[in-house]
Amino acid sequence: MPAATQIVRLNVNGDLREIGVPMHFTLLEALRYELGLTGSKQGCDKGDCGACTVILDGRPTLSCITPVCEAEGHSVVTVEGLADVDGPHPLQDAFDLHGAAQCGFCTPGILCSAAVLLEKTTSPSRTEIKEALAGNLCRCTGYSKIYDAVMSAAQRLQVEAHLDRSHR
Repeated sequence: MPAATQIVRLNVNGDLREIGVPMHFTLLEALRYELGLTGSKQGCDKGDCGACTVILDGRPTLSCITPVCEAEGHSVVTVEGLADVDGPHPLQDAFDLHGAAQCGFCTPGILCSAAVLLEKTTSPSRTEIKEALAGNLCRCTGYSKIYDAVMSAAQRLQVEAHLDRSHR
C-alpha cells in the first residue's frame, strides 16, 4: 500500500514551493528527492554528522531529523541558496581560497552553520567558530583550514559592509 502523502508549502532559498510528499519524509528527503536540491548531504540519518545542516528561520538545523511538516511556512536556506546572482557567498570563496574542503561531503552543512554564525557576529573568535561548527563532523581536514576560511570570510564581509556604508 502506498504511503499517505501530504501537501507541504515551503519557502526554500526565497522561492515558495508546494510539494506532495509522504507523511514520513524529513526535510532533507523533501529537499533532495522532491526539489532536486542535493547540496545538503544524507549522512547518518540520526543528526550526528551535520552534513544535512540547512538554515531554518535563521538557525542551523539538522534536516535529516526534522519532519518536513515542521518546516511548512518557514524560511529554509540550503547551501544552494547561499550564493546570489553576483556569485558565490564569501564563505564559499574563502573555502576555495584556503583549501578548506577536501572530499566535500561535510562542506554544505559547515557552510550553512558558518553562515548563521556570520549573520550573528561580524568578527567571530576562533572559539566562537569552533562552537558554531561543533555539530558538523569533518573526517578529512582537521578543521584548521575550515576555521581559517570562516575568519577570512568574516573579514571580507566586514570590508564589504564598510564599503557599502561609505557609498551611501
